[in-house]
Amino acid sequence: MTVIVYQTFVIKQEKFKEAIENLREIKKYRMEHYNHTVDILTPITGKDHTYSLISTYDGLAEMELQNKKMFDDEEYVELIGTFFLDHIVENSMYTQIFRSLRDLPAKEKEKKK
Repeated sequence: MTVIVYQTFVIKQEKFKEAIENLREIKKYRMEHYNHTVDILTPITGKDHTYSLISTYDGLAEMELQNKKMFDDEEYVELIGTFFLDHIVENSMYTQIFRSLRDLPAKEKEKKK
């Protein structure tokens, strides 16, 4: 069952350019080195400096495994540390974890017809 991690955060206005570059590096690094997808969402409406990361994993166990690998990776920890410490407003990170709703089994679909 797919697991989606949705994280929002506020980028410091004075660090905007550096934060976007750092975000792109984080996305690229994670996509090249780990088994999940990552997207950066930019605001169209709402608060202008509130951005999001969406990470999609094959399941909860896979999310845990990939996170362990990421935080054991010194290069990744340096990338993400710079982002957390230098580029986002303190205490603005908000993380939600979702899983996809499974489809009905074939037997239940037939009963409904």
